[in-house]
Amino acid sequence: MLAAIWLVAGGAIFWARSVKVTPETVKAYLDTHSVESQSPADRAKVIDQVAEQMNSLTYDQRREVRMGKRLDGFFKSLTPEEQAGFLDKTLPTGFKQMMESLNRMEPAKRKQFVEHTLRDMREHEGEDPKIDANARKMMDQGFKSFYNDASTEVKMDVAPLIEQLQKNLQGLR
Repeated sequence: MLAAIWLVAGGAIFWARSVKVTPETVKAYLDTHSVESQSPADRAKVIDQVAEQMNSLTYDQRREVRMGKRLDGFFKSLTPEEQAGFLDKTLPTGFKQMMESLNRMEPAKRKQFVEHTLRDMREHEGEDPKIDANARKMMDQGFKSFYNDASTEVKMDVAPLIEQLQKNLQGLR
């Protein structure tokens, strides 16, 4: 009886690990489920599945997917309406995770993050970023999450980034 219980427990653990979403499983899914030449209903199913997988990842795993540009081909193959829908499904979770990460970050590390990001923003000051509907959606969701989910300390630490962003955007008008 004890052996049967251990066998069932071991099987459950093995199964749980095999269905856990990782950046590699997202990539594998995208490699085997192209949206190109699919019917609208099948495209929607793939988009929903990728969004669900992305929302299952941790902040660091999402960052790994983003930095590895694993979603670029997939995202570019979507219609503008599909892109907007995908962002609607994934942005809130992503920004919430980012705010939680910033809230947990040690103040010294957060200061280093802000200084690095500020340096990058100043280097690109005066450049014309492409601000399309999706970029505006990301900015709006980011600000909403920032104001709702960031701690007071994070808001104070990140204030220079907000000011620089406003300065960069005002230079475009």
